[in-house]
Amino acid sequence: MRSEKSKKLLPALIAVGVIGLSVLFVSLYGRSEPAAEAEPRPEASGEYSYVINLDSRGFESAVSEGVVLVAFWADWCPPCRIQNPILEELAAEVHEFADITKLDVDNYGDIAAGFGVRSIPTLLLFKDGEIVERFVGVQQKETLMAAIEEHL
Repeated sequence: MRSEKSKKLLPALIAVGVIGLSVLFVSLYGRSEPAAEAEPRPEASGEYSYVINLDSRGFESAVSEGVVLVAFWADWCPPCRIQNPILEELAAEVHEFADITKLDVDNYGDIAAGFGVRSIPTLLLFKDGEIVERFVGVQQKETLMAAIEEHL
């Protein structure tokens, strides 16, 4: 009789345990990261990145204060693939006084459209929430550095 009860109770206990572990895992590892972060993040290559990936939730707050460069890009865009390592180098040098960010136009096309982005890469330099520079196409690190320094 007892083994009969145990056989019926065992699947329920296993299910409760799996659900409990799932909730624990999601609470520890499933938290979404803030839109802007100052610490470098490990990339797939194992290197660290100071480039901040923006989304619709954090876009306004990310550009509202200080000097922020936003690169509008897409995964499938060859010029964007050229621009990305340049942004990584720039971010490593300026992360203490300016934010270098990216916004994927495939996922957040409404934001890109709101800023009149018609081709990518387009880079907008914000100072305290206002656009102070606009670049279209691949830009060299020196060009972007000079623009950032001008608006500090």
